[in-house]
Amino acid sequence: MRRSIEAHLGTRQVARVIYGAIIGMALVVVLQAHPPEAGAVAISLASTAVAVAVAEIYSEILGTETRNRRHVSREQVREIGVDAAAVAFGVAFPAVFFVLAAAGAMETTTAFRLATWSGVGLIGFYGFAAARLAGEDVGASLLQGLGAVLIGVAIIVVKALVH
Repeated sequence: MRRSIEAHLGTRQVARVIYGAIIGMALVVVLQAHPPEAGAVAISLASTAVAVAVAEIYSEILGTETRNRRHVSREQVREIGVDAAAVAFGVAFPAVFFVLAAAGAMETTTAFRLATWSGVGLIGFYGFAAARLAGEDVGASLLQGLGAVLIGVAIIVVKALVH
């Protein structure tokens, strides 16, 4: 498990998963104001993940073609697809909690809490890991992780102020 996490932390997909996690967390926080059924939240997250992935693929292909003045290669399309899948994973991950709630394993309010705070925790973990892998000591890494956590908390605070 440790090796697979270390291998993942060395890929470009880290940024994509974080990007997706922020989108997913923002959607969860917005839906929490007037919560639909747990199944509807899971479907909303999954369909948002697909929409964001398709937009990511489309925009990256067009951006690459306009920048390079030539069509993208199959290898480039594959790389773009892998990046888009990482974004989709980040967006859709919280759906797990709502599938469990729809199955009766937990309350929908619990699913919202777990989805929100697991997103914050994921962002904080990546911030900490990035600092450690860049050679920072534990203290500086904790500060960077905390800074990343504050991004997630800011999303929650903005939602609280708006609603």
